[in-house]
Amino acid sequence: MLIGILQTGESPDALRAEMGDYPDFFETLLAGRGLSFRRYKVMAMDFPASVQDCEGWLITGSRFGAYEDHPFIKPLEDFIRKAYAAHVPVVGICFGHQIIAQAMGGRVEKYRGGWSVGPTDYDFDGEKITLNAWHQDQVTEKPEAATRIASTDFCENAALLYDDRMFTVQPHPEFTADFVQGLIDKRGRGLVPDATLDAAVAQLGRPLGRSAMADRIAAFFLNRQKTEANGAEKLRA
Repeated sequence: MLIGILQTGESPDALRAEMGDYPDFFETLLAGRGLSFRRYKVMAMDFPASVQDCEGWLITGSRFGAYEDHPFIKPLEDFIRKAYAAHVPVVGICFGHQIIAQAMGGRVEKYRGGWSVGPTDYDFDGEKITLNAWHQDQVTEKPEAATRIASTDFCENAALLYDDRMFTVQPHPEFTADFVQGLIDKRGRGLVPDATLDAAVAQLGRPLGRSAMADRIAAFFLNRQKTEANGAEKLRA
């Protein structure tokens, strides 16, 4: 199944040469699960011609705020709504989670409670999955079309499901402990309170549920593909 990665941000210059960029992280995370990938740098206005150009879409994280005035924001929101209307599956991670919620009528804000950084426990339908967080912005009001499927005391709308069409999560399953340490060292100091960063560093050795979340993302895409194939088969019968 061909997944278009809609890149909305870049890893820090100081880390990219050694650790890679955001599309690299997702291709590694989802490797071996029946998916192939095509990249679009939408923050540089490199958009697909149509929502049908790939069989599914994945929107990455970003330093930008969904509510900020950047040239790519409105076209991306329009693309999201078109994909939803066309029943082309979309996954959103962090900024992707937020921009989808905003495009669908929710609210994204810089959270007054501050930052969430490092390993954080999320309850997905009774399954605890520990993933790295790196955000202050969050979805403070979910869209009517979305069902909340994970939350924390800090982040109420930590994961949302829009029937079988869109699946979004606030944390970063693609971020390893080494990359979060790099973010702390190269981007975090002076931006995030030191106490928050120090607490995150102390937790970076905790096991992460990256594989479990990768399985969920892949299953979301592949189940949608299977549903479409079954529908086409019924039409031919």
